[in-house]
Amino acid sequence: MIRLAKELNLTNRYVCDRLSVMKIVVAPDSFKGSVSALEAANAMEQGIRRVFPNAIIDKIPMADGGEGTVQSLVDATGGHIQTCRVIAPLENEVDAQFGILAGGETAVIEMASASGLTLVSRDKRNPLRTTTYGTGQLIHAALEAGCRRLIIGIGGSATNDGGAGMAEALGVRLLDTNEKQIPRGGAGLGQLASIDITELHPAIAETETVVACDVNNPLTGPNGASHVYGPQKGATPEMIETLDGHLAHFDAILTRTLGKSFDDIPGAGAAGGLGAGLMAFLNAELQLGVDIMIDAVNLEERVKGASIVFTGEGQLDFQTAFGKTPVGVAKVAKAHNIPVVAIAGGIAEGAEVVYEAGIDAMLGIVQEPMSLEDAVGDAARLIANTAEQAARLVVIGHDGLRG
Repeated sequence: MIRLAKELNLTNRYVCDRLSVMKIVVAPDSFKGSVSALEAANAMEQGIRRVFPNAIIDKIPMADGGEGTVQSLVDATGGHIQTCRVIAPLENEVDAQFGILAGGETAVIEMASASGLTLVSRDKRNPLRTTTYGTGQLIHAALEAGCRRLIIGIGGSATNDGGAGMAEALGVRLLDTNEKQIPRGGAGLGQLASIDITELHPAIAETETVVACDVNNPLTGPNGASHVYGPQKGATPEMIETLDGHLAHFDAILTRTLGKSFDDIPGAGAAGGLGAGLMAFLNAELQLGVDIMIDAVNLEERVKGASIVFTGEGQLDFQTAFGKTPVGVAKVAKAHNIPVVAIAGGIAEGAEVVYEAGIDAMLGIVQEPMSLEDAVGDAARLIANTAEQAARLVVIGHDGLRG
């Protein structure tokens, strides 16, 4: 038994030595409420290096266009964060941030930073009043900084103004019958009589704008912005009907001004109609958030030659298969026949659908009884330990690796 154990140990060391120089890509999303995407990637690297100390590890913090996208892209590209004082949804002032990626050409903006639901206390939520003006201020600041490519995430909004406030901040005049600026918020759209775009920020004409949008709701109607998302922003049934009618009126004025209706375009209803506003005034293209991220970090090229890819997020469930980061990463890896391991804070019922979407194995980080609070607070250590376990399984299955 002693001799056999020694032989197995020698074999294990040989395999580890042979695999230690392989390339590994680590591309997780954040574990929301716990660790950022970069912190998750660092923890995975720590665990992997316990088994493969000399492996070439390419860490790529990821996101899907929602919360954390700015930080992930800044971390992944060596960019920096800028802070601006902006008008919040209820017209108080807040500090909001956006990222400028390395090279200074591309800005990344999360509208939730300036116009998000978390900026409005539950007892004050009222989409008749809330405005996207602050989001427009962030866009303005990015343009003034010389950025000519914008990546805008529009999840988590507190607004239902069709992007009217955003447009106003960029120089658009939204006028009533007396040619005075209409009030901000969803209610003000009911007074709109004309739109003057002659003072729209001139840099927009030479700027490419892509919007991270993972929903396909139209602007109005039973599946539109007001009916589907209005209630979570504080809208009563009566408000919903008012807001829906005002967005329809807004689209009619847009059609008259720009010669194009945005009502039925998939994604126009995202973020209370901000999707429509960005398409109308910035000629924006709406894309899946994870696809934008994959392009921005050049993931397609960076996975080439890898023996295995690690990804992950806070929870794997049936929704993961619908445009979330782990599946987006897996699709890129699978195009190059690279196996994928997903590490998650939790694995919910229905998560097995991710196997059909390209993930080969999923591991939860909680290996012993503990409270959610303890797991969240100790996530980095737990992620590292789980990554180590996965790496040890790689040793067992090394014959199937490309390295």
